[in-house]
Amino acid sequence: MANNIQMGKTLDGAVPGGALTEKWDQHRFDMKLINPANRRRFKVIIVGTGLAGASAAASLGEMGYQVEAFFYQDSARRAHSVAAQGGINGAKNYRNDGDSVFRLFYDTIKGGDYRSREANVYRLAQVSNSIIDQCVAQGVPFAREYGGMLDNRSFGGAQVSRTFYARGQTGQQLLLGAYQALERQVHAGTVKLHSRNEMLDLVLVNGRARGIITRDMVTGAIERHAADVVVLGTGGYSNVYYLSTNAKGCNATAIWRAHKRGAYFSNPCFTQIHPTCIPPAGEHQSKLTLMSESLRNDGRIWVPRKVGETRNAAEIPEAERYYFLEEKYPSFGNLVPRDVASRNAKVVVDEGRGVGPLKNGVYLDLSQATARLGQPVIKERYGNLFDMYERITGEDPYSLPMRIYPALHYTMGGLWVDYNLQSNIPGLFVIGEANFSDHGANRLGASALMQGLADGYFVLPYTLPNYLAAAKLDKVSVDDEPFRAVAAEVNGRTEKLLSINGSRSVDSFHRELGHLMWDYCGMERNEAGISKALELLPALREEFWQNVKVPGAAADLNQSLEMAGRVADFLELGELLALDALNRTESCGAHFRSESQTPEGEALRKDDEFAYVAAWESTGKPGAPILNKEPLVFENVKLSQRSYK
Repeated sequence: MANNIQMGKTLDGAVPGGALTEKWDQHRFDMKLINPANRRRFKVIIVGTGLAGASAAASLGEMGYQVEAFFYQDSARRAHSVAAQGGINGAKNYRNDGDSVFRLFYDTIKGGDYRSREANVYRLAQVSNSIIDQCVAQGVPFAREYGGMLDNRSFGGAQVSRTFYARGQTGQQLLLGAYQALERQVHAGTVKLHSRNEMLDLVLVNGRARGIITRDMVTGAIERHAADVVVLGTGGYSNVYYLSTNAKGCNATAIWRAHKRGAYFSNPCFTQIHPTCIPPAGEHQSKLTLMSESLRNDGRIWVPRKVGETRNAAEIPEAERYYFLEEKYPSFGNLVPRDVASRNAKVVVDEGRGVGPLKNGVYLDLSQATARLGQPVIKERYGNLFDMYERITGEDPYSLPMRIYPALHYTMGGLWVDYNLQSNIPGLFVIGEANFSDHGANRLGASALMQGLADGYFVLPYTLPNYLAAAKLDKVSVDDEPFRAVAAEVNGRTEKLLSINGSRSVDSFHRELGHLMWDYCGMERNEAGISKALELLPALREEFWQNVKVPGAAADLNQSLEMAGRVADFLELGELLALDALNRTESCGAHFRSESQTPEGEALRKDDEFAYVAAWESTGKPGAPILNKEPLVFENVKLSQRSYK
């Protein structure tokens, strides 16, 4: 455990009693309801219109609540969920291969290395089938078999085929379905959209979340918005690493500003490295590109057996190819979970077996599948991914193996929420990737879309009204002192950023932060490296506030100002991430401490010490948070060392 950490309280996740299989059904019955005629009296603010936010806004709007949705894109359908490729899980068992709700629950708990709350994960598995039905009813064009049934494919960490997909653009199709439902409510007058608006702070009134402060990104106007409840569905924080598969606009400002207002931030060190991304081509890059995990269904991952190999892939005979995942994990092969695949790719590249001009990748080879199935079948399954790969690399993946390497992709950490998806701040709900709740220390592929839609369509529409029905809420106005005070703070922060007028660009600070985080808190971590990060981060943050140059004005379209605020938050969040990583001396899932591994090099947990959710509380001083803990209790699965061999 890191030294000098102030210990806080033990948290209660508000998990209902009863059998695991009955908790959610009984809880839905026990929750308070609001009469349909009374719902229009309540206003709900939703920040973010990805799958979680859009589905929540559409659902609550259709129920009759007044909903206002805020997003920084020019259209709600351009939220980053649009970039998800591979698929969405559902325990339909259409393949009759042994799947079930309980198996999906078990695979998710195990895949997360036993660091998630059982009840939440079971509920996720339980509603997964309803999600598929909902999306089909919306017209989402899932792939179908010859007879018309929905098709499935496999993803990492499972030995069944449960992933529904729409080629390599599943996220886009799901988001279009949610967007259509959202626009229907806009037309009906129950939802109002605020495009090109960025949330810059949370407003509390008498200890409850009652509104937000936003900046109009076109005019620069700082605006105050009041409501009865606030919902954050703003995604994760992978861009703290600078290079990630996330869009450049993805940021942590909404959840970080909520954290600084008192919301607990859970497990920030649980950051996922995706094993199949296009390797960096040089220092000039500002982001990385995902190649869907679905490619591992038909692709084989290999490197040359010879260290320092210089021949092209086609010149290397089969006997001299090292299919390292298939050899090491015969039961799962190339479909091991993401954390396992990523670490093993790093090992072989570090050994000197890397491929490509910079020797910084491994091969993902679909040549055998193409020969077996024919190019038309491969094109039907993965055509858009192959086209994207060729446009980026200039290489034809139909004739050459793809080159891939792990990259930052998803964050399992996020704001702490209870079983009802409510943070420790009453009236502040957090959904989708913005919360910590379902994936433990490692998310299985095709589960992010599942969680986002589960939260928005099938969980929040029950739990949020339960809060509103029980809470005694005073009327508030944007002219009240709490709103004026927070807006003044936001204006002050903006003016300070513009007034520094230093010599370094915002991007240079972000890039340096990313290098620092990747080098010391990346795929493999150790005490010396994390301690070095904690030594360098405060100095970098101090230099930022003394030497950053933000051109332009506040009352205008100013992307440099937008990025400056986000990078300022990343600099603080990065320090909390490193502190959490230092404190958690075990290895679990994607958090791999080199001091804690099995003789075979696998993650070695310390259940006696770390079977808890770390929920960090801000004290207003960077680097000095309070650690609250929610113990994790496992009554339905047995804690064991993960094995995919």
